[in-house]
Amino acid sequence: MTAPAPGLCRRYPLIMHVTPPPLLKRVPPGVWTTAAWCAGLAFTFLIRVRLPGESAPTVVAGALLYRWDGLTFLVLATGLVLAGSALLPRRPLLSLALFLTASVIATLPLGVGEIPLAQFLAVDMTLYFIASTAARRTGIVAAAAALTVLAGYLTVRLLMSWTVGTAAELAVAMTAVIAWLVGHSVRQAREHAQTLIDRSTAQAVTAERLRISRELHDMVAHSIGIIALQAGAARRVIETQPEQARDALGEIETVGRETLSGLRRMLGALRSAEPERSPRTAPLDSAPGLADVDRLAATTTDAGVRVDVRWLGGRRPLPPDIDMSAYRIIQEAVTNVVRHAGTASCEVTVDFRDDELTIEVIDRGGGRGHAGGSGYGLVGMRERVGLLRGEFSAAPRPEGGFRVAARLPLPPAGTGH
Repeated sequence: MTAPAPGLCRRYPLIMHVTPPPLLKRVPPGVWTTAAWCAGLAFTFLIRVRLPGESAPTVVAGALLYRWDGLTFLVLATGLVLAGSALLPRRPLLSLALFLTASVIATLPLGVGEIPLAQFLAVDMTLYFIASTAARRTGIVAAAAALTVLAGYLTVRLLMSWTVGTAAELAVAMTAVIAWLVGHSVRQAREHAQTLIDRSTAQAVTAERLRISRELHDMVAHSIGIIALQAGAARRVIETQPEQARDALGEIETVGRETLSGLRRMLGALRSAEPERSPRTAPLDSAPGLADVDRLAATTTDAGVRVDVRWLGGRRPLPPDIDMSAYRIIQEAVTNVVRHAGTASCEVTVDFRDDELTIEVIDRGGGRGHAGGSGYGLVGMRERVGLLRGEFSAAPRPEGGFRVAARLPLPPAGTGH
């Protein structure tokens, strides 16, 4: 999962369907190599008999082929192939050695000057599997061993002053190189895909933790602002109006407990080390939304800054990410009013339109509307709106005070969340 794309920030429950691999991929490698060997044997015999439409066999059978000793060579080679097929998943290089030995033994009774391609098909298949599944060094050793056997066979025949089929052997060597290159490409593609998955997962974890850090900033900044106001009010009236001071201290305790509980939840998510859990299972449904705006307004009003909320349009359920972001924008804007505006009131307007949600928070104070030290308040709001492909503005009002406005596009009615 990558970081949410603009306009695609809605989150859905993770549904995992386990699809079995295709039938061909479930066939063990040893079955393929055995099948290749059997196909090569069948082809070897077919080209040495006169087929329909031919006046003579394509290749003249060697003197030993149909004798008991020639057939014994073929049976022995087939036994080596079966053993090599069984060892291929666990001991790939030993398996390849058995296949190469079998190809040489099976060539002896054929009376040819090179190892034919039909006797090398199983070796080519083995080279592909080794190059695609084993380590790079193992694949290189396997390819070098196959080419060495081909060259060695020709060298021995030359030293014995026998005829050799150099051109045909070069063609067989080319098939071996091609089989290795195809397997090597498959392994590289798989490694690249895994790298992309790991990188995407790491980016998703980073994006999720940044989201959680934004939640921490918004929650703590607002709570500390409320606590500071309530503490100041309690200090002023603790001797003259102890009941009001007790109420303010009770509100401080409530806000502090709620903030501590939220911090524990979010820090627990930040400590999560499983990449597959953090980005996808962090629920947005449990996060605050526009339904909590009235409670936010009441808490802020009790702290000494009156918040008047106006609801326009028909209120309706929103996608979780839009609902939460709208609440956080209002919370951050109200927090800035409390901390920096120097005014006793502000107005929040939430307008549900057909295709968008508009938010406006205005005050008539003398502050600049930004978080004095970090400057993250307006930046965080702008980032939230940008991720949802909306529009954001924050600027002083000509008549005095500050205005924060956001427009969040809404999905068409009936498309779901």
